[in-house]
Amino acid sequence: MTHGEIEITAELVRDLVRDQHPDLADRPVRLGARGWDNQLWRLGDDLAVRLPWATGSADALLRKEHSWLPTLAPRLPLPIPVPQRLGEPSERFPRPWLITTWVPGTPADRTPVTRAADAAKSLASFLTALHHPAPSDAPAGRDRGGPLTDRTEGFANALTSATDRGLINNPDAVRAVWHDAVTAPAWTGPALWLHADLHPANVLTADGTFCGVIDFGDLCAGDPAYDLAAVWLLLPDDTTDHFYTAYQPTPDTATMRRARGWATAHALGGILIGDDGVHGRPGGKPTWGPPAHAALQRLIATIR
Repeated sequence: MTHGEIEITAELVRDLVRDQHPDLADRPVRLGARGWDNQLWRLGDDLAVRLPWATGSADALLRKEHSWLPTLAPRLPLPIPVPQRLGEPSERFPRPWLITTWVPGTPADRTPVTRAADAAKSLASFLTALHHPAPSDAPAGRDRGGPLTDRTEGFANALTSATDRGLINNPDAVRAVWHDAVTAPAWTGPALWLHADLHPANVLTADGTFCGVIDFGDLCAGDPAYDLAAVWLLLPDDTTDHFYTAYQPTPDTATMRRARGWATAHALGGILIGDDGVHGRPGGKPTWGPPAHAALQRLIATIR
C-alpha cells in the first residue's frame, strides 16, 4: 500500500471505530500526526488510533506492539502508548490498526530538553527498566540490536552521501568514531529488550524534560548499545556522565564504544533526512537535522 491507495480521513477513522468498537464511537476524532509507518488520530482526550499508511511492514509492527507492550508498560517509569484494542482488516480498511492510550507531550526534535540533568536521569531510569533479558520468543530486530559490523556498508554510504551534499566538514573524524566503535568487543550478554528507535521524534518532552516515549514498532531483543546511542541524540552537551551514573548496571567501556558507533550511524541518517526535509524531498523531516548535527559534533569530540 502506498500513500495514495486509501485516503485516511477523520470520517474513515470514525467509521472504523464505530464498526469494530462501537462503545468508543461517540468520541471526537482529529489528526494527531503522520509518522513514518503510521498515521496517528486522536480519539477523545485519552486515546489514539494508529493506522498503517506508508510502509508494508507497518502491519506486523502494530501487531507486535499489541502483543508485547501491555506486559512491558507497567514496569516503565515514563508513559508509553499502551494498546487497548486491535482493529482487524475489513472492507473499509484492509490492514490492522490499533487503539492505544494517548501520551501527551512534544517530540524532542521540535522541543529539546532544557533541564539536562533531570532528562539524563529520566532517560537512564527508563532504559534501566526496559533493558532486561527478553524471553526466547521475543521479536528479532530487523537490522537493529545486532553486531555493529553488519552496518559498515550502510555507514559508508551514508557518510559519502552526507559529505557529497556538503553536510559533513570532517569525514575523517566521523570515520574515526566509527572505527573505534566497530573494533570494540562485541556484546556477549543476554539479548535485552530494546526500544530500537529512540530518535528525537519518538521521545516526548514537557517542562524541559522527558515525559513519554512513543512508537515501539521496532521493539526487539539485542545489544543494549543500540538504545544507549540515544544518549548522544537526545541529551545536550556535558550530560553523558549524568546518564551513565544513573543507568544500571553501569555499561562497560566496550558497550559505550559501540553505542557511540550506533549514534554516529543514526546521526548521519538524521542529517540526511533533515536535509531532504529542507529541500522538500519525499520522506524528509527538517526538524531531524539540527539534533543530528549536534550529536555528531559531540561524538567527534570524544575521539582524541
